[in-house]
Amino acid sequence: MKLDVIKLDGGKGGSIDLSDAIFGIEEIRGDILQRMVTWQLAKRRAGTHKIQVRNEVSRTGKKMYKQKGTGGARHGSRRAAQFVGGAKAHGPVVRSHAFDLPKKFRALALRHALSSKAKSGSLVVVENVALAEAKTSALRAQLQKLGLTNALVIAGPEVDGAFKLAARNIPNLDVLPDAGLNVYDVLRRHTLVLTKDAVDAINARFAEKEAA
Repeated sequence: MKLDVIKLDGGKGGSIDLSDAIFGIEEIRGDILQRMVTWQLAKRRAGTHKIQVRNEVSRTGKKMYKQKGTGGARHGSRRAAQFVGGAKAHGPVVRSHAFDLPKKFRALALRHALSSKAKSGSLVVVENVALAEAKTSALRAQLQKLGLTNALVIAGPEVDGAFKLAARNIPNLDVLPDAGLNVYDVLRRHTLVLTKDAVDAINARFAEKEAA
């Protein structure tokens, strides 16, 4: 598929051919995207929430009262879960929430995410995102002129320093190098903005996967 290339100032930058295998999938599988987003969010969870188990509660371990003859239940420790200040039963412990997902599936999910943006007309290719000076107001005006109010920008191998500084105070705008391209960030923004270098990097990334 062919897509027009624009410049940040609104000028035309020619056109570019996008691979149909990456950007041209017709039937977008929502279940694939959902599994991938769940995998990403599960992997980033800290999993550090924790309760105190019986051997960690700071209470006496002395037997509360004699075993028999009281008319009450038989207890041996104030640390038991049924007592106020005791341990918690079956509470959360430190663990990893991550689960496995095959590399081929993750690559397929990224292709579906990129194709969904291309299919909905939410994919924009720019020549580059280099700025002469880091002016947030100037960049905001350029983006509004292009109609980019909620976007993810994939800048290429490295993000231009001036562009990164100018963009960091603009709400609903994320800027990543091509190595940071992922399904969750692609889907959470309305528009995906790729530089020509980013498109080349994406093609090379999937070419290596196919070769492997």
